[in-house]
Amino acid sequence: MAVHRDSTGERRVSRAARQVELIDFEPAPTDFAAEAIHGLGSEPKTLPCKLFYDKRGSELFERICSLPEYYPTRTEIGIMRRYRDDIVASLGSRIQLVELGSGSSLKTQILLDALVAPASYVPVDISRDHLWESAERIQAAYPELPVQAVCADYMESFEVPAPARPAERRGVFFPGSTIGNFHEPDARQFLGRIADLVGPGGGLLIGVDLRKAPATLVAAYDDSQGVTAEFNLNLLYRLNREADSDFVVEQFDHRSVWNDAMGRVEMHLVSRVEQNVRIAGEIFHLDAGEPIRTECAYKYELRQFADLAERFEVRQVWVDDRQRFSVQYLVVPDDGGARCGNDAGTGATPKVL
Repeated sequence: MAVHRDSTGERRVSRAARQVELIDFEPAPTDFAAEAIHGLGSEPKTLPCKLFYDKRGSELFERICSLPEYYPTRTEIGIMRRYRDDIVASLGSRIQLVELGSGSSLKTQILLDALVAPASYVPVDISRDHLWESAERIQAAYPELPVQAVCADYMESFEVPAPARPAERRGVFFPGSTIGNFHEPDARQFLGRIADLVGPGGGLLIGVDLRKAPATLVAAYDDSQGVTAEFNLNLLYRLNREADSDFVVEQFDHRSVWNDAMGRVEMHLVSRVEQNVRIAGEIFHLDAGEPIRTECAYKYELRQFADLAERFEVRQVWVDDRQRFSVQYLVVPDDGGARCGNDAGTGATPKVL
């Protein structure tokens, strides 16, 4: 293994026997106490959904993805498998593929199995250990593929390394409908940063969950086995461990609701009793029945999402037969001008699984 710093000062790690490179922009540890104090001091009270994903939370989320009620993961994978050749043709040959949040290797491998002469694969993740594991797993499966891992918070600006081979274009892969966790102004800004990252002619392959019957949506976030409830409540256990708080977890219930006016599913932790909670010396009062919002998951109509992605032109949309979920390919126009394809609906005729 070799370690060096380039001219910009970031730490680079490479393994000579393989084609794995780590560019390390790892941010400072998150001050969970400060974020929780800010959220609980707001009206309504909130806690950031990033707190879900400690080791236990990540394990619980993996279980959620296989639950009967939780359709997004299996539906997105089904779309990608059915339309893999179309999707890969849209991405084109010699692409530098940047994945934000190096998550399910299954989704990534669906693409890597079929991409033509990719310039490199660039997984981006905030957890260095998770990133190394993911990058080395991919490199072992695809020995000829250069893997350029970037340890960074993709919510902030970061640099993508020059591709290991000449690239026709850069494309970002952002599956899982994670875009639904952004409030509209933040989503618009985030998509704009991706447009800057890929540049004119660059693309974005993104999973977008669609509006559907509220009962289906609520059930996906409040399963009959109680796994999602455990996932939500685990956030309080994490705060007790890492943020000097004293939540009595048994005094909270999980609740999932559909907010039609906002077009989103909301998860809450609801106080069963009137109580005070302490975080790092700050005291917060909760009435009996008072909710703390922990997650928002926005669901989109196709035209609505096309309008949100204002810097892009929607080139193709693939959906399942029940139109529950979409995988979309968007491109930054070469001239940086108007997105003529978005003026009529989505700018693309959805292909149905």
